[in-house]
Amino acid sequence: MDDRVAAVKTALEAHAAVRSVELVGSRAEGRTHELSDWDLSVRTDDFTPIFRDLPRLVEPIRPLHKYWDPYGRHYAYIVLLHGPTKLDICFFDQPHEYAPPYEASAGTLQTMDSHFWDWILWTEQKRLCGDEAQMRESLELMYTHMLRPMGVEAEPNTVLDTLAAYLGARDRLQLELGVTVDRTLEHEIRPVLER
Repeated sequence: MDDRVAAVKTALEAHAAVRSVELVGSRAEGRTHELSDWDLSVRTDDFTPIFRDLPRLVEPIRPLHKYWDPYGRHYAYIVLLHGPTKLDICFFDQPHEYAPPYEASAGTLQTMDSHFWDWILWTEQKRLCGDEAQMRESLELMYTHMLRPMGVEAEPNTVLDTLAAYLGARDRLQLELGVTVDRTLEHEIRPVLER
């Protein structure tokens, strides 16, 4: 197990509200590829304190970005690390409703950009493992909830077309809104998409 993932697992297991932490998904099943993420399934008797404490618990592994996924069917805390390495901390027994689509503005563009790089990396993971249905569903949701609100008129059909459409829309919006997003995640993730 990646040392950083192991450290988070240990921190979660020590939390008073956590009943169990289990490695699940492709890493647990031996179906990995070069971009496979790490999935931890967490069971808790009281979600509120772990929801509150999770951002602090992952801080020692120095994430590039961390956030609660707004578009999951269950609560999931997403952690992006150098590598790029993606860690999803999943609460499968905590149902979650999709947030509304983004609204592109000077105040939301950075949040959208950070979410995009995680989202496109996850979608590329599905493409690499041959999960066509998950890849298509992800591309469609990305279009309706992020790209269309950014002014992208036609829905892209591939990961690379989605990347190109996003970059064009984001760069146009930066000029229109007078803001510049941080490129740390782009520099980490874009190279593995374009190779």
